[in-house]
Amino acid sequence: MIIWLASYPKSGNTWVRSIITSLLYSEDGNFDFSLIGKIDQFPEKKYFKDLIKDFNNFHEIFRHWIIAQDKINLDGKIKIFKTHQGKFTINNNNFTNSENTLAVIYIVRDPRTLIKSISNHYTFTMDEAFDFLINPQLMGDGKSFKEKRDGIYNILGRWDEHYRSWTTNKNNLLLIKYEDLIKNTEIELKKIIKFLQKYLTFQYDENKIKNILKTTSFESLKNMENLGKFTEQVENKKDGKKINFFNLGPQNIWQESLEKEIVLKIEKNFHKTMKELKYL
Repeated sequence: MIIWLASYPKSGNTWVRSIITSLLYSEDGNFDFSLIGKIDQFPEKKYFKDLIKDFNNFHEIFRHWIIAQDKINLDGKIKIFKTHQGKFTINNNNFTNSENTLAVIYIVRDPRTLIKSISNHYTFTMDEAFDFLINPQLMGDGKSFKEKRDGIYNILGRWDEHYRSWTTNKNNLLLIKYEDLIKNTEIELKKIIKFLQKYLTFQYDENKIKNILKTTSFESLKNMENLGKFTEQVENKKDGKKINFFNLGPQNIWQESLEKEIVLKIEKNFHKTMKELKYL
C-alpha cells in the first residue's frame, strides 16, 4: 500500500521528503541527498514500462494509473511515493484507489508565495505563473519528457482543484502547511512522526529530531545544493543554466515582492480555498 506525499509543485514536497527520509532511513537523523531517492516519485516511466508504448499519449498513461500501482503493491509492503499528480478521475480512470492508497500527507502553500517560486522554477513571468495556477495544467511536453529518462505526464488542474482533490476525504490524511513548516518545523515534524507511526515502525529520539531539524533546514539544503549535492534542478529556458531549486524559502515574502494587481487576482480566483486554509 502507498502513503502519498502529495503537493502542487513548489509547495515544499522536497523539503518534507528530506525530513521523512532522514527520519526513516538514517540512524542519527543527519540528512544527505543520497537518501532522498528512498522516496520515489509516481508516476514515472519505470512503473509503466511494460504497459505503455507511447509516453506522449496521456490517454495511455491515465488508463494505466491503477494497473501500475497494482503491480507496485504486489509485494504487500508499505511504500511512500512523492507525487504532483492531482487525485483526479479522467474518463472513469481514477488516479488511485482504496486498494492501493493507505494514507496521504498533503503539503499546501499560500498561492501568493507559491507564484514567485513557480515563476523562478519554470522561468515564467509573473503573469505566466498566474496563468499556470488558474488553468488546468498538463506538465511535460513530448520533447523534454522524451529526453528525461523518468519523465511522464502529470495533470495538475488549478491550484485549488489540486488541493481539494487530495483533501476532500479526511480519512488517513495529514495536512501540512508550508508556512507552518517555516514557522515551527519541530512541531510539524512531530505531527509527521505521530501520523507515520500509525502505519510504520521506526526508531527516533530527541537527538535524532535535533539532527533532522538541523540538516534539513532550508539553509542546510540550499548549502548542499550549492555544493552540487542536489541533482533535481531544472534548466533556465532562456540560457540553459541550472536554476536554484532552493531559492528564497523563508525570504519569499509576498507582501514585499508581489504587485497589488497580482495579489488581488490570486485572492479573487482562490478566495474560498484561501479562506478555508486561513490565508485570508
